[in-house]
Amino acid sequence: MSKVLVLYYSEFGYVAIVAHAIADGARSAGAEVDIKRVPETAHTAMLRGPQFNPVHDDPFAAIEELPNYDAIIVGSPTRFGRLSSPVAGFFDQADELASRGLLNGKVGGAFASPASLNGGHETTSMSIITNLLHFGMVVAGPPYCATALADDSGQRHPSALDLEGARQQGKRIAQTAAKLSVRGESGAEHLESSAAASSAATRASGVVVALWDEARP
Repeated sequence: MSKVLVLYYSEFGYVAIVAHAIADGARSAGAEVDIKRVPETAHTAMLRGPQFNPVHDDPFAAIEELPNYDAIIVGSPTRFGRLSSPVAGFFDQADELASRGLLNGKVGGAFASPASLNGGHETTSMSIITNLLHFGMVVAGPPYCATALADDSGQRHPSALDLEGARQQGKRIAQTAAKLSVRGESGAEHLESSAAASSAATRASGVVVALWDEARP
C-alpha cells in the first residue's frame, strides 16, 4: 500500500476542494492518504478579507515529513502563470532533502486553480513539476493536471467534471506509487543478491588465479 501526501495552498478554498477530491481518488486505489496545507506567509495572511472562503482546516505540513511518503501531489493557485509564493517558499526550504536525495524516485503530481480562463493553469502546474523533477521525483498523472476555475466572490464552484478529473489523477498517482514501491523492494533484493553473487565470483576467481600460480613451473 502506498502512502500519499496531498499538499496544497488555497486562498479562496478552490484548491482545497480539488485537493480533497484527489485524496478520495488516491484512497480508492488503496493508498493511505494525508491532506496537509503549505504554511502561509505574512503577505498571504494579510490577503484574508470578507471574500476569503476558509473551507479548509487541514493541518500544516513540515518539510521534514516529506520523505515519509511514496507520492506527493502539490496544488497551488496560479500567480501570473506560475506557482504561488507560499508553495515556492515551502519548496525553497527543501534544499537539504534535494541535496541528500531523500525524495529520489518518489512519485509527484501537480494541480492548480486559476482565477480566469487564461490564468495559466498549465504553466502553473509545470512550474510545480519543475521543482518536483529537481527533487529527483517521478512525475505521473493525466496529460493535464486537475484544476478548478476560481473567483474571489464565491460564485463559482468546482464542477462535477473538475472533481472527477481530480479523483482520476489521485487514483493514477497512487497506483503508480504502489507499483514503484513494489519494484523498489524487489530491486533492492536483486541488488543484494547480485552483490553476493559478484562477491562469490570474485573469491572464486582469486582461488583459480592462486591455483594457476602454484601450477606454474
